[in-house]
Amino acid sequence: MDWLILFCAGLLETTWAVGLKYTEGFTRPWPSVLTLAAMAGSFWLLSLSLKTLPLGTAYAVWTGIGAVGTVILGIALFGESANFSRLFCVALIICGILGLKFLSPS
Repeated sequence: MDWLILFCAGLLETTWAVGLKYTEGFTRPWPSVLTLAAMAGSFWLLSLSLKTLPLGTAYAVWTGIGAVGTVILGIALFGESANFSRLFCVALIICGILGLKFLSPS
């Protein structure tokens, strides 16, 4: 269950990272409120997962999910580059996340 909570925390990290783009420097009220709510939810879920998961593992997986999700949404929503080397590096992050998940003692 803690891995599912951590995964959801990572999805919310992606949400708030992308949300920052829409806040336009926190000058737009609704995107700003939603971004701040996603931040709070992401941190809260991360803290719940830390009850049983090792700190280093949980933090690395959380930031990895956020990074991968943000890159994918940057490509889909903002037309960012999807060249081979960039996608290869994202694949390496995914391998790291999976490695931490399946090789972790928890």
